[in-house]
Amino acid sequence: MQLIILCVFIFNISNLHAQKEEQPKVGLVLSGGGAKGFAHIGALKVIDSLGIKIDYVAGTSMGAIIGSLYATGYSGKQLEELFNIIDFNELINDEFPRSSKPFYERENAEKYAVSLPFDNFKINLPSGLSRGQNVYNLLYQLMIPVSEIRDFEQLPIPFFCIATNIETGESVVMDKGSLPEAVTASGALPSLFQPVTIDDTIYLDGGVTNNFPVEELRAKGMDIIIGVDVQDALKDRESLKSAPEILVQINNFRTINAMKSKVSLTDIYIKPDITNFSVISFDEGRDIIANGEAAARSNMMQLIEVKNQQNEPPTRSILQIQDSLKINAINISGNERYTRSYLLGKLKFKNGEYISYSDFKEGINNLIATNNFETFRYRLEPSKSNSGHNLVGDIRESEASTFLKLGVHYDGLYKSAALANITKKRLLFNNDIASLDVILGDNSRFNFDYFIDKGFYLSIGIKSRFNQFNKNVNPLLALEEGSPLLSGLNKIDVELTDFTNQIYVQTIFRRDFALRLGAEHKRLKITSETIIDDDQEDEFTFDNTDYFSVFGNLVFDDYDNPYFPKSGFYFNGDFHLYLNASDFNADFEQFSIAKADIGYAFSFSDRVALKTETSGGFKIGDNSTTALGFGLGGYGNNFINNFHSFYGYDYLELSGDSFVKATFTLDYEIFKKHHILLAANYANIEDRIFESGEWFTSPDYSGYAVGYSLETFLGPLEGKYTYSPDTGRSYWFFNLGFWF
Repeated sequence: MQLIILCVFIFNISNLHAQKEEQPKVGLVLSGGGAKGFAHIGALKVIDSLGIKIDYVAGTSMGAIIGSLYATGYSGKQLEELFNIIDFNELINDEFPRSSKPFYERENAEKYAVSLPFDNFKINLPSGLSRGQNVYNLLYQLMIPVSEIRDFEQLPIPFFCIATNIETGESVVMDKGSLPEAVTASGALPSLFQPVTIDDTIYLDGGVTNNFPVEELRAKGMDIIIGVDVQDALKDRESLKSAPEILVQINNFRTINAMKSKVSLTDIYIKPDITNFSVISFDEGRDIIANGEAAARSNMMQLIEVKNQQNEPPTRSILQIQDSLKINAINISGNERYTRSYLLGKLKFKNGEYISYSDFKEGINNLIATNNFETFRYRLEPSKSNSGHNLVGDIRESEASTFLKLGVHYDGLYKSAALANITKKRLLFNNDIASLDVILGDNSRFNFDYFIDKGFYLSIGIKSRFNQFNKNVNPLLALEEGSPLLSGLNKIDVELTDFTNQIYVQTIFRRDFALRLGAEHKRLKITSETIIDDDQEDEFTFDNTDYFSVFGNLVFDDYDNPYFPKSGFYFNGDFHLYLNASDFNADFEQFSIAKADIGYAFSFSDRVALKTETSGGFKIGDNSTTALGFGLGGYGNNFINNFHSFYGYDYLELSGDSFVKATFTLDYEIFKKHHILLAANYANIEDRIFESGEWFTSPDYSGYAVGYSLETFLGPLEGKYTYSPDTGRSYWFFNLGFWF
């Protein structure tokens, strides 16, 4: 009897072992397809809901991105929640928060429509629109739970992806190394992303050579393969109207032909309906996910059959996204032109302090936003001696040092203008930048800037600019009150030219404050043909003076957008002490001008924001020089002296040696990049209002505006209707392009 029981026991053990051995290995292969790859998430949700255990994942391009995250441990539901909150425009376009850019970049780089490398007097088109840094940053954060794994077979679910060697054209299986780096290479879509360099080999999108790696997955010993295919089908003649559509069709010849044999190697073939979507339909992610889910459910019977063959349920813990960390040490290699102190100054990490992961990414962005570096590939290694991580990175410096930048603009004061800029980095030193704007049009101008960026140390800057315009203005801007020439004049037509040169030192503190101290030379010339002088045949000269001054300037700026801010604070305070002037101004005595602009923007919702602004300024000392006084009116940026916008009045219609002004702008973004603007402004302006107390009384001047603005690649396209109840007059103001 005991012998019989022993035999039965051995038979049952053997039977259970045989059942375990007989359980089929299930592989999952996900194709590339850009935004259409969101359908993979819908299919994964169905697979998870059935409790199917996946033993191996393979993917290409977007299939590699989603597949790697699934292999890391994220569920289909988690991926849906994650991808629904990502701003893919920011992710793909390498858009960094404005606060990440150096002050120089914020002031000078936000006026160009086009920027192209221009080395050796030849335009060099970039290898891709995006460097892929934001993609890497996101993937690394999500993959921190498996960051120490270098063999992808050791992941919670074994994984590999496909990339293409750009030099040999060979398809490469990426199954070892840095997971986020390998996946970034697999998804480096040509022309959209720059190729990715790993160990001196250059890779791009695996979809170029193998968009559905089912053979490679079968070779891993898989018994059952579930495939999700989001590749395009061939289009008919009615759909092929443009060159890009024809080029995509030509590329699809190969992939569709290759799929004829690949489909037969797939046991369960899931083909979502992605006809109405493209590789960049990221804003339609919810619909694409739903289509992927529907396609998987149409294969429900086959999926249930797979589940019934499995004895082991999948084990999947809920992963938590890293939200804070401590950096104990920083070790960066690859920098040749830029010093370690320069890199650390941009990162702004303090050893041994806990920081939020958002602050960590901001530090990375600060470095890349300088545009001095192509990529920064990093990893966080656990510290051996104590808690926290060591940041180990390899940085790749940008080879491009000269850029050609272009822009166009129209406004009511400067009229039409075309801008050509040459920017040269590393002109004299590794961390300097020189920029020359040449502006041709109705009022030709130029701007020259040279800046040696020392970060938190003392930086040195030189500025030279020439501006001019012709306009009917308030005569008090050019003449002293009480002058006999004012008799009978409401406005005079003036030609104003301003040539200003500055040299200054700058230091940055508290991350967003910039303090400048410097010296300035200004040559100001104001002439008019309205007034005839017996001694001058053609024009009357109001001012033709060289002014010499010293100045201090304090700036804080963390607006998220310079033109349509939805959040942030702005402060610009300036003090000029005018020490001397040329002989034309024979009665010159020293005087000072102090002024400040303050702004604050906040949002009521994703579409509605309010920007509040207040400005003020006053003169201290001699009042004989009126040409440097304040002028209000019109709509535009302040490029010359102390001129400010004011709705309801024409350009420079109001003047005085002191003023206060408040503006409120309600911005309703009715559609993406389409803005309806409602604004109101109020001001007091005349001579010595801070002495008389007039600045604190009810406003003497008011104006209102309603307008429409469209964000274009050239800059804002704006039309504003303004009205002042004080005068009963109205004005239309139009603007096209970034201000320069």
